[in-house]
Amino acid sequence: MAFLIDARTSQNASYANSIAVPITVLDTPQLFGQIGLITEGVGANPRVQLTGTISLQIPLAVLVGTTISIVRGTEPTDPLVYSATETLELSILAPAVLTFSAADFNPPITPQLTYTVFVSVGVLGTVRVGPENFNGTLYSD
Repeated sequence: MAFLIDARTSQNASYANSIAVPITVLDTPQLFGQIGLITEGVGANPRVQLTGTISLQIPLAVLVGTTISIVRGTEPTDPLVYSATETLELSILAPAVLTFSAADFNPPITPQLTYTVFVSVGVLGTVRVGPENFNGTLYSD
């Protein structure tokens, strides 16, 4: 039987079009969520479930490579837990809503497990418009 150890949420924007954060550097990870899970009481077989959403407004009608990356830590160079790339073809009238679901099985147990999610895109003028969230839940046996 699995036991809940901790759960956290990083909520940048709860609603569509509630923020306007431009992505100003091409193909460079930009942080949009971070959580710290407390590990006190963790037992055997720890696992972390990670989910989230980000919405992007793409300029004009172009093809854009968009990458979501989750690391265990705080820097883009920390151990990669999850990465997905999608090519978006959108116009200025249609924001892209990207959702993701990831897992980290048997992470090294420290007093706190920190997870950070980044987005990078291949075209200037892309804007993070909301909603944005990042959720993590730690379970163990």
